[in-house]
Order: sequence, then structure tokens, then C-alpha cells
Amino acid sequence: MPMRTRTGALTALTAAALAAGAVLTAPAAGAAPKAVQPKFLSASQLPPHPSSAWTAGPVTDGFPEELAACLGQEGLPGYDYRHRAFWTELETSAVQVTVVTGSTAKAKALAKALDDRIRTCADRIEESDPDTRAEGRYYGTLPVEEGARVRGLHTETSWGATDVSLLSVGRDGKTVTVVEWGQMGDFGDAPVGAFKKTTTTAVNKLY
Repeated sequence: MPMRTRTGALTALTAAALAAGAVLTAPAAGAAPKAVQPKFLSASQLPPHPSSAWTAGPVTDGFPEELAACLGQEGLPGYDYRHRAFWTELETSAVQVTVVTGSTAKAKALAKALDDRIRTCADRIEESDPDTRAEGRYYGTLPVEEGARVRGLHTETSWGATDVSLLSVGRDGKTVTVVEWGQMGDFGDAPVGAFKKTTTTAVNKLY
């Protein structure tokens, strides 16, 4: 066979192979699109700190240790939790956790379970630690998507350590998010108005 003919044949085979490969690697018609993951807060959307900027960590799989004191994970449904931590240079911290459940009914049940744990957190802290006094406060609901509830928690130890936290649980369809803010101080140091705005942003931003 002349060289010119062999070259033409190889070119044709190569083109055919490439075309076949393109067919094999093309996505199947009607394939389900990848599920969209809920979005998280950015550092600039946290309650402003008077003298230090917020830093945002990466979005990480798993339930955050920062919420273990009130929420823990024992007894909660085994969903795929994801979280993001935030901090300033002056011992103020925050964390957001999100979870996508299988249905709106399951999300509603999970949101209630999480809010109940926050509501009863002060009593459970005092029961488990006689050296700590704890007080919870309820700051109401927010009219965002399927709603959000905001609560506060203040703890004071017998040796004088005092801390305050704000916590919220919100829901958008079958997705639930929890936001927590905390620092040294008492309820008078808690930016309730700004935290409500952060919670509203967190729920609106999920999708």
C-alpha cells in the first residue's frame, strides 16, 4: 500500500476513535443534575465587631464542635452536616451549620429538635455542672422563608468566667441551618439586632 494511502487510513481511524470517545464520555441524555449545595455566610455578613474584622474558615463536613455544649450530635438524625467557623482577633467566634434532609417534613422535625435543645440548654448546663449558672432568653421568630427562631444563652462560673451566646435555627424547604455567635460578656454585650439580620441573611442565602 502506498504511504499516502496508509496515512489517509490512519487519519480516518484516528478521527473515528475520537468521535467514538466523545460519544462514550458525553453525559447520558436526561441524567439528573448534581444537587446544589446550600450556601454559607461570608465573614462580612456576621454582626460587625467594633475593633476587629471577622475571618471565615473553609466549609467543612461534619457537625461543629462549637455547638457541642448545647446541641451535641448524640441523638440527632444522621444527616450529612456541613459547617463553617468564623472568628475575630478578640475572642469573638461564630459558626454556621447546614443540613439537607430528605423532605420538608423531616426538616421541620429537625429544626424543632434543634430549637428544643437550645431552649433547654441552660437547664442542662446547670444540671451537669454545679459550678456554672446559666440563663436562656428567647428573642422571637423571624419571617424568613419557613421561619427562624432566635435565642440567647449566658453562663457564669463560680470563679467569675462569663460568656454570652446567640443561637438561631432557620429553615428553607428541606434544608435547616443553625447560626451561633459568642464572646465573653453578658446579655448586655450581645448584638441581638445585628444577629437577627445575620440569621435572616443566612436563611435567605441557602439557595
